[in-house]
Amino acid sequence: MPLLGEVFPDFEADTTVGPIKFHDWLGDGWGILFSHPSDYTPVCTTELARVANLIPEFAKRNVKVVALSCDSVESHQGWINDIKSFGGIIGDGFPYPIIADEKRDLAVKLGMLDPAEKDSKGLPLTCRAVFVINPDKKLALSILYPATTGRNFDEILRIIDSLQLTAVKKVATPVDWKNGSECMILPTLSEDEAQKNFARYSSVKVPSGKNYIRMTKDY
Repeated sequence: MPLLGEVFPDFEADTTVGPIKFHDWLGDGWGILFSHPSDYTPVCTTELARVANLIPEFAKRNVKVVALSCDSVESHQGWINDIKSFGGIIGDGFPYPIIADEKRDLAVKLGMLDPAEKDSKGLPLTCRAVFVINPDKKLALSILYPATTGRNFDEILRIIDSLQLTAVKKVATPVDWKNGSECMILPTLSEDEAQKNFARYSSVKVPSGKNYIRMTKDY
């Protein structure tokens, strides 16, 4: 599995929109690759439908989305009809590609196999992985869910907001942060640097007397 900060592996794959070379497909923006144990499974169907309905939100953030499942493109194309029906998605086509990984080459390469979940042939399925890749093609975030636990894509949007903010500003986002709420000035900034970079901020008093919790909306 790639580590945070490393260049995410490039690869070629067949998808529901034809062959892609991953880095070329990503272009200059952000990307999310999220994996699924198998086609025609209940939790996966709910997730892909949710993401399809959230595509405008991802687009606002300049994020391209691609899914992966250990079945064929032909299987994916049939499954898409169920996904669209479940999600109330009207119209032709589907708003993002689904990668075919029948031989599990990518699942192995990216460390996504779940040993506890197997298909009808006894082969291991992928867990529910989430990889967020930044414009430098580096891994910005990874999360692994077991096959039985569906993801919260509102949380993933929140994560992207944090990643995109903290990539350009000298701040960190505190617990339960949401876009537009207060951030924390990085503790690596001296008081002089904080005053130069932030017109307004407040320090939270703690028993240790250390001035390391500095809150600001000035970002």
